[in-house]
Amino acid sequence: MKKDSEEQFKVSHSFAQQTNNFCWTLDKPESTMSLGSTLTKKFPNLGILLLSGPLGAGKTTLVKGIAKSLGIKEPLTSPTFPLSQHYLYGSPPLIHIDLYRIEESSAANEFFLQEEEESKAMGALMVIEWSERLSLPLDDAWRGKFEYSSNNKARIFKLFQPLVKDKRFSTSSGYG
Repeated sequence: MKKDSEEQFKVSHSFAQQTNNFCWTLDKPESTMSLGSTLTKKFPNLGILLLSGPLGAGKTTLVKGIAKSLGIKEPLTSPTFPLSQHYLYGSPPLIHIDLYRIEESSAANEFFLQEEEESKAMGALMVIEWSERLSLPLDDAWRGKFEYSSNNKARIFKLFQPLVKDKRFSTSSGYG
């Protein structure tokens, strides 16, 4: 069944590499989950993934696919109210953060840096929804952006590689 879903992903969804960035067209939630599962296989050095996009575009659905690929069995829900969820039994563990409710970038930065410290100690993958709330220069993070297609029948997901490729975590240094 796993092979079928990967094959379905390849057949039914467009993929294009644009310079150092990647772009997918996703037509349903299942394709977004499938992409999440595929990302951790194709890009095993994700480390930190910053997600942005409008409400309902598929950020949490993508994270569900990521969690599935890491072997996380517990149900994944959006951490809008608790702000973060830690899934310790993944390989690697997953820290899922949702900054939607934090409007001030200084508060979002502080929360992120606390979570990042824990993530480093655990060797976890961090995925942050509503990352546009952050004002830190996270040059070592991957960035994913969801947009609605022009006809609103699909979503476009663009993945941008980190500006700094040789360090998994370097964001905490120099922030006081």
